[in-house]
Amino acid sequence: MTLAEGCGGGSSASTIASSPGTPATPVTPTLTDTDLLNFALNLEYLEAEFYLRAVTGAGLSSDDAGASAGVVTGGTQVPFKTSGFLQIAKELANDEQAHVRYLRKVLGSAAVSRPALDLTNSFNAAAAAAGFGPSFNPFGDENSFMVGAFLFEDLGVTAYHGAASLLTSKQNLAGAAGILGTEAYHAGEIRALLTQMDVPYITYANQLSGLRGRVGGGAETTLSGSAVVAADSSSMGHSRTTDQVLHVVYLSGSTGVKSGGFFPNGMAGTITAAAS
Repeated sequence: MTLAEGCGGGSSASTIASSPGTPATPVTPTLTDTDLLNFALNLEYLEAEFYLRAVTGAGLSSDDAGASAGVVTGGTQVPFKTSGFLQIAKELANDEQAHVRYLRKVLGSAAVSRPALDLTNSFNAAAAAAGFGPSFNPFGDENSFMVGAFLFEDLGVTAYHGAASLLTSKQNLAGAAGILGTEAYHAGEIRALLTQMDVPYITYANQLSGLRGRVGGGAETTLSGSAVVAADSSSMGHSRTTDQVLHVVYLSGSTGVKSGGFFPNGMAGTITAAAS
């Protein structure tokens, strides 16, 4: 869930590892509200598919995915053992599905269909690049699921924050702010749960946080028993441009990257390639 700036890259660990350690300075082109909302819709598709498959074993309906939806690779029902974890997962799945429906309704005929998504090779490559690979299955158990959710929710919050100054319609800004609020609630739940988990799960989350910062830029807050909220010294939530967000979801810091990671064929819409 995001609104920020373009980028892309390969999904292999070697591609990620060879990417620049310090991403280029983000470039902010002129974007319309439709561009930004469709960018957000791509990210909501990703989150909805991740959570729905974790809870039900199946993803979005054809009506919700769009007429020319791409294939989703991976994602199976998580064997939840804790009722509280399952309840949170159901909440997340319902909320992200609702966000998809909301954005598709606002965009109308301009809404892009779900692009191809990869929920298997992407996580393996991310784990390898973050330093706890060579593989990682967020659908294998409830604790691993929360680590995967952490990767998406923190990113979503920074993306919507980054889009706030770019949206021109007050109605669209209000809608994005509403989604941002929900994503922040999600991120807070997940971060709080992770701080109560034993090693290695909180370590995995912090390693993924470090990877987000390396390939995408933007501030990151390390999780610990005393640090749960992701905010700066003024207690303001972190922000990312669309360009920085694309670098993260494509799992590459390379200039001009157009695809990879969670979006093997790239995102749908006008914001698809990294300007930096």
